[in-house]
Amino acid sequence: MEEISDRPHMVGGHPHIEMGSLHDRSELEFEDESLVSPVAINRKARILDAVPGGPFAGVSQPWTVKRTRGGLFSSIRTVIFGTKINLLLPFGPAAILVHYFIGHTGVVFLLSLIGIVPLAERLGYATEQLAFFTGSTVGGLLNATFGNATEMIISLYALKNGMIRVVQQSLLGSILSNMLLVLGCAFLFGGIMHSKKDQVFNKAAAAVNSGLLLMAVMGLLFPAVLHFTHTEVHFGDSELALSRFSSCIMLLVYGCYLIFQLKSHSNLYAPVNEGGSPTEGDAEEDEAPEISQWEAIMWLAALTIWVSFLSGYLVDTIEGASKSWNMPIAFISVILLPIVGNAAEHASAVMFATKDKLDISLGVAIGSSTQISMFVIPFCVVVGWIMGQPMDLNFQLFETATLFMTVLVVAFLLQEGTSNYFKGLMLILCYVIVAASFFVHVDPKAGAD
Repeated sequence: MEEISDRPHMVGGHPHIEMGSLHDRSELEFEDESLVSPVAINRKARILDAVPGGPFAGVSQPWTVKRTRGGLFSSIRTVIFGTKINLLLPFGPAAILVHYFIGHTGVVFLLSLIGIVPLAERLGYATEQLAFFTGSTVGGLLNATFGNATEMIISLYALKNGMIRVVQQSLLGSILSNMLLVLGCAFLFGGIMHSKKDQVFNKAAAAVNSGLLLMAVMGLLFPAVLHFTHTEVHFGDSELALSRFSSCIMLLVYGCYLIFQLKSHSNLYAPVNEGGSPTEGDAEEDEAPEISQWEAIMWLAALTIWVSFLSGYLVDTIEGASKSWNMPIAFISVILLPIVGNAAEHASAVMFATKDKLDISLGVAIGSSTQISMFVIPFCVVVGWIMGQPMDLNFQLFETATLFMTVLVVAFLLQEGTSNYFKGLMLILCYVIVAASFFVHVDPKAGAD
C-alpha cells in the first residue's frame, strides 16, 4: 500500500494543487466573504494573470478539477446560492412585473439597476471559471471580452436604439468610477488597515496602464477638438472617419498589449514586496475550478441572455427616470450606472487592499479602466459602424476634459509605487467633485456645438 503524503507532487515542474476538504483550507480564505462569492478573494488573485492590466499576467498555472459531479443541482447551488449578493436577483423579475402592471418608469429603472448587480458579478465568475480551461492567452481574451460584459451589453443595446450619448457617458462613467472611486476606496481602507506603513505596488505595470489611458484620451481628444474648432475638411464626416480610424488603431494597440502582457513581458506584472522587488509564488494561490468547462459556458450564455433582456428595460426607462427623479440623464449615465454595475468589483478591490494585496486592487481598478478605454469604447465605434449608427469618439469637451484631468491625477499618484490613506481620500473627493459637476451639467442638444 502506498504511503499518503501531505506534500504536493510535481507535474511539469509545477506543484500540482488538489482540492482538499474544507477543514484543510486556511481561515484566511473565509474572511470577508459576505458580499462577493465564497472564494472570491482567492479566485480573483489567481485569475488576474489573465486579466489585461492584472498584476499576475502570464503566470502559468496548472489546474485540475476535483469535485463531486452533482449534475445540474450542484452547479445551481454553486453559481446561484454560492454568494449572498444573489439575494438581489429577484429585483430583475420585479422590474418586469412593475413595467407591465404599474408602468412607473422611475421604479422600473431602479429595480433593473439593482437586479443587474448580481448578474454582473456572476458573469465575471463564469468567465473566470472558464479561463481555467483555456490557458492564459485565451483567458486574457475572454476576460477582455466578458470582463466588462455588463457595460458592453448595455452599451450595445443603447447603440442599437440610437442612444449614442448614453453609450458614451456610461462608458466614460465606468472609467471615472474605477479610477477615482474604486482605486480611492482601495487606497483609503488599505491605508487605514496598514496605517504604520506605505503600501507598495508594481509601479512599472502601473506606468504601462497609465500610458494606455493617456493614449485613449488622445483618441477622444482629437475628434472633439476637430469638431469644436470647425477645422474639418468635411464637416461631420471627417470627425466620424477619424473616430473609426482611431478606433481600429486602438484595438490594434490593445491586441499588442495583450501579447506584451501575457507573453513577451509577463515578468513585468509580478507583484512586489515592501522593498519593491518582484515576489514569487503569490500568484499561485491554490484554488481549483468549482464548475466544469461546459457548465461555465452554459452559465455564461444564460447570464448574458438575462443581462441583455434586463438591459432593455434599463435603457428604455433612463429618460423616464430622469424626468421622474428630476435628475440629468448625464448624471444617471456617468454616475449611477457605473457605481451600481461595478458594485461587486468595488468590494473585491477594497478587500484586496485591506489584505495588503494592492497589486490585485490595481489590476481590478486600473486594468478595468484600460479595458474600457482601449477595447470597449473603440469596439462600440466599430459595431456602430456596422449597424449604421454614427457612434464616434467625440465625447464633447466637458466629458473629454474630465477624463483628461482624471488620468493625469491618477498617473501622478501612481508614479511613486506607494499608496496611503491620504491618496485614497484625495481620489474619492475628486470623484465627489466630478459627480457634482455632472449633476449640474446639461448635455448639449444634438447638433449644437
